[in-house]
Amino acid sequence: PLPIFCGGHFPPLFSNVGEVGLSLTESCFGVSTAMVAPPMAPSFPSPPSLPTATASMLSSSYGCCPSLGLLQLIPAFYPRSFRLSVQCAMTDSLTWNGRSIVPTFHTQQTQNLSGSFNTKDVRDLFLQGTNDNRLRIFSGTANLPLAQEIACYMGLGLGKINIKRFADGEIYVQLQESVRGCDVFLVQPTCPPANENLMELLVMIDACRRASAKMITTVIPYFGYARADRKIHGRESIAAKLVANLITEAGANRVLACDLHSGQSMGYFDIPVDHVYGQPVILDYLASKMISSQDLVVVSPDVGGVARARAFAKKLSDAPLAIVDKRRQGHNVAEVMNLIGDVKGKVAVMVDDMIDTAGTIANGAALLHQEGAREVYACSTHAVFSPPAIERLSGGLFQEVIITNTIPVKEINYFPQLTVLSVANLLGETIWRVHDDSSAGFDWHSSLGID
Repeated sequence: PLPIFCGGHFPPLFSNVGEVGLSLTESCFGVSTAMVAPPMAPSFPSPPSLPTATASMLSSSYGCCPSLGLLQLIPAFYPRSFRLSVQCAMTDSLTWNGRSIVPTFHTQQTQNLSGSFNTKDVRDLFLQGTNDNRLRIFSGTANLPLAQEIACYMGLGLGKINIKRFADGEIYVQLQESVRGCDVFLVQPTCPPANENLMELLVMIDACRRASAKMITTVIPYFGYARADRKIHGRESIAAKLVANLITEAGANRVLACDLHSGQSMGYFDIPVDHVYGQPVILDYLASKMISSQDLVVVSPDVGGVARARAFAKKLSDAPLAIVDKRRQGHNVAEVMNLIGDVKGKVAVMVDDMIDTAGTIANGAALLHQEGAREVYACSTHAVFSPPAIERLSGGLFQEVIITNTIPVKEINYFPQLTVLSVANLLGETIWRVHDDSSAGFDWHSSLGID
């Protein structure tokens, strides 16, 4: 289940349920277990002025759970001795004029509430203080499920947009609602087919610019062409810089990207770039498997990924590091040479930013088994899965292949060892912070890896 409201944008309602958290299922029916932040709004009372009945429900501590399955976000102005929460019994979705709405409660309203509350109570309070929401989220066709998860996390509906192809392949985009003066976020990874999705993103940006959007932020969970970030041989193009120029010139004001192939790609943009990492999602999942730190070793599948693997190992109880040395003979062709480090009898976790044809990571896994590794896990943020990746990954070399949903996985590409984790909460929280002009580096959120 995903929380429908989030991120410090509404004051809590109080009841006698003990701890704090607005609990909603993704369709707004019934009660779930996700924790939601109290607001950063002037109308919200400071802790000393909370009603006596409410104060008795505050627990003695709070924090940011590293699990991205739960949202426990506490605003900066709150003392660390407070944690707020609330429970609700929703019976239908909360909308006004066809759009999801974000509530604004006042002190006198919260004082009169006790126990659980129903949809009518909440809607009546919403309509007393609801202003037009200036945040809009639109999705391209590349990864609509992820965009829907992000919008659900944020308690918003996706903006209405018409995207179609003409008979000759040209792309047509029309926004079907006003974005004048709005803060617009366009969710569109440039995954395969890369050129189609990139061109669609550019046309979406142009449509928003010509519709007088105040700010246009492109949310690019997977940035295609990121591997063409430097010249290895003479007379090569640096396509990553070219794509950055195209996005900028189309009219984007900001870019939100996830796990860029290399850090220097951020410098190719002449506009601000917010770079988030998918590591916390994967780390949280691995922690749930209860693997002993004494049996764990983190492996970089090549020398270029050592920094990424070292950071990953540090967050896994400072696990030891091993490196696979390979020599690439051509594009998408890799040859494993030797292993630096000890993996005998250990659980090896291979970490990379993407899996394309899986040649690098499969050859590395074969070497790890030869060196005596007990189990091998593959962890990657971006699952490009170009043929013959599925055959290599499902061939028995891996105990589990852990990826995220920055790129949609086709149904035919699923195999028993594959686990897909969602980055919707991570991206949704970052969008809120960009929209609110708030820092993404508060100490209790530092584990999210948001720059």
